Amino acid sequence: MSSAAHRDTGHDHTTPDFGADRLWSVQDHLDDILAAVRPLEPIELNLLDAQGCVLVDDITVPLSLPPFDNSSMDGYAVRVADVAGASEEFPAVLEDVGDVAAGQADPLSVGPGQAARIMTGAPLPPGAETVVPVEWTDGGLGEGPVAGMRARSLAPEGAEGQVHVYRPAEERAHVRAKGSDVRSGDRALEAGTVLGPPQIALLAAIGRGRVRVRPRPRVVVLSTGSELVQPDEELSAGQIYDSNSFALTAAARDAGAIAYRVGAVADDADILRATIEDQLVRADLMVTTGGVSVGAYDVVKEALAHVGDEDQPGSGVDFRKLAMQPGKPQGFGAIGPDHTPLLALPGNPVSSYVSFELFVRPAIRTLMGLPDVHRPTVTATLSARKPLSSPKGRRQFLRATYADGSVAPVGGSGSHLVAALAHADALIVVPEDTESVEPGAEVEVVLLG
Repeated sequence: MSSAAHRDTGHDHTTPDFGADRLWSVQDHLDDILAAVRPLEPIELNLLDAQGCVLVDDITVPLSLPPFDNSSMDGYAVRVADVAGASEEFPAVLEDVGDVAAGQADPLSVGPGQAARIMTGAPLPPGAETVVPVEWTDGGLGEGPVAGMRARSLAPEGAEGQVHVYRPAEERAHVRAKGSDVRSGDRALEAGTVLGPPQIALLAAIGRGRVRVRPRPRVVVLSTGSELVQPDEELSAGQIYDSNSFALTAAARDAGAIAYRVGAVADDADILRATIEDQLVRADLMVTTGGVSVGAYDVVKEALAHVGDEDQPGSGVDFRKLAMQPGKPQGFGAIGPDHTPLLALPGNPVSSYVSFELFVRPAIRTLMGLPDVHRPTVTATLSARKPLSSPKGRRQFLRATYADGSVAPVGGSGSHLVAALAHADALIVVPEDTESVEPGAEVEVVLLG
């Protein structure tokens, strides 16, 4: 198989260390995956193209924000002494020397007994010490306090001569100080930051039009099974709708990836191998679902178990049994000459989704270069009507809802119960050595929301 992917896992998956009968722990399987996956190489992108990517370098502020003292209100820029003691009965009457608008290059100067009409965001003119909101003035109309600033074109004849101010203002009232947001030389953003809208706004505000990031990984998701039909199509006897590829593609995007969904592939090993080979050109990570157990039609296992290239050390996929429920059958390895990582997940909907959260999501976050790749975990009190049972020797992950330190299971333990999954926002973790958990017990919880 060939590809244009771009990494060498440096991991040989053609020869399992412990034989085909080894029962892998969840942690060992995850450690094996994360040891083989490397962060993507940094690239420089325009700001909007960098959304969702991870910043590679610390960003230092080259100029203060705001870069100059400016008004936070529409009003009048004045000297403090000129409005001291002003009231509606005895207003301060000042000479209006003109307008200061946002973006104005050469602002007016304000001297004793003068006022400059100033707009929000406009630079505080030389000589001015404070800003009086327009609502504290007559707006230059001579008719008592006004509700807002009139456009110059709507001002009546003679409105520019003077302004009455009815309230005093303290020094630098309604003034945004230069550098009050960030100062030149400050660290604006740390390496490892995921660039969302606020971070992109900050980068633009300090004049950065391009930034060095690790790109969002490209993840190709495909499901297998001749019984699978696309939504909106008619079902025939023995067929079901393909939900896994939609769920996992959405989950990959939620994790930060650019995800591509491939329609369900029939149970034919040659077709599956050809499909995967075609998709490798746009994949930093391949995810398959279904066909990894021990049945006669488990096509993924048939197609990939011996896919290693003799000329490409480190390629190949191991199929394993994990000490977990759901999700016992798993596959992991590297395919193609560039050793593109591939994770083969079970086909039952809950098994595939739980497997994604435990194994694929951390791999995606590792490719992104994030320092913390795991979902948060908390300890919570189990809220249930009866004890939870768990198979001995397996780590069980039960769908649940979590709120205010309490967690309650949702639905049964069946790996096909997709409806309950839609209402879950957490997973209850029952350790391998625990066969029963009593209501009120403290349990480990993985938060999915």
